[in-house]
Amino acid sequence: MSDGVLGVAFPTDCSLCGGELSSRLWLRICPDCWASLQPWSGPQCTRCGLPFTSPHALDSSLPECGACRAGEAAFDSARSFGLYTGKLRQAVLRVKFSRDARLGARLGELLATTWDSLPQATEFDSPLLVPVPLHPSRRRERGFNQSELLAAGLARALERRRAGAAPQVAKDGLRRKRATPPQTGLSVAARRENLRGAFAVIKPDAIRGRMIVLVDDVMTTGATLSACARALKSAGAAQVLGLALARATPQFPDLSKVDNDNTVDGLDREST
Repeated sequence: MSDGVLGVAFPTDCSLCGGELSSRLWLRICPDCWASLQPWSGPQCTRCGLPFTSPHALDSSLPECGACRAGEAAFDSARSFGLYTGKLRQAVLRVKFSRDARLGARLGELLATTWDSLPQATEFDSPLLVPVPLHPSRRRERGFNQSELLAAGLARALERRRAGAAPQVAKDGLRRKRATPPQTGLSVAARRENLRGAFAVIKPDAIRGRMIVLVDDVMTTGATLSACARALKSAGAAQVLGLALARATPQFPDLSKVDNDNTVDGLDREST
């Protein structure tokens, strides 16, 4: 009610579509834009969750993408909430470049709708949520790690749904040992080499024997998730799953992107 009153007294614009707001001021996103943030419901790779353009891909005896068939992924399985296009892409960029921490946590709650589709996630009583870390220099520059915000929102949503204890968020589960150049524009092989040895487990005793769910904002080829998974499995993790808010793939390009926005995104985004 207070949001509605304040919206009438002090109208502002939706940060995604530019329309006038009369409510939801704390998010600065109109109801229509928020409702447009929908999960991917089409066919996808049964291991990494890569969206397929045709349902016939599932007719194969091994309905996996080429990378998963080649055994390139070090994680056991992964899923993403939606496509890195349209309003979802705008929301991700707003969190990162406008430093909207509250929106980051709220977007994390959307991941709860994808939780049940993540293979093996419900088989362990106490999975550990591990945000993909930023290098300390990048974290100081940005002021926060967007993956931590997503993990916190996911844990909160799961706690409400289960009416019990939320999965633990291990903010210090991994550290990024060195700053790496942006992954944008690199080949799959170059992405893997760029991240070789970039991550380390801080407290191996907290990882050993646990089911780990890596949380990140954008997944592209899975190179970052794989690099994190290798470090976690070397420390004794029982299984490592990946859960991302958005999946970027050339099969589903964002036709609404403009050149200037694409340049900013390409320079700063640390896609997985």
